[in-house]
Amino acid sequence: MDGVVKMCIAIPGKVIEVDYPFAIVDFKGTKRKVRVDLLESLKEGDWVLVHVGIAIQKVDEEEAKKTVELLEQIGSGCNI
Repeated sequence: MDGVVKMCIAIPGKVIEVDYPFAIVDFKGTKRKVRVDLLESLKEGDWVLVHVGIAIQKVDEEEAKKTVELLEQIGSGCNI
């Protein structure tokens, strides 16, 4: 190993459309189809954390935006 630790974390995005068990999620202009099986009562406008194509948690908008700002500052190294 080269001594560099790499990891990918959950990325916040805004739900644009729900077609259970999928949703279209907007990540600052990049839209992706993700699984939403793990979440109940998901609706358009909700914010979610997405990891490897699966929404794993709902988050409030303020927290999601703070997380996006922090990821932009440090450079997440993850592709959505």
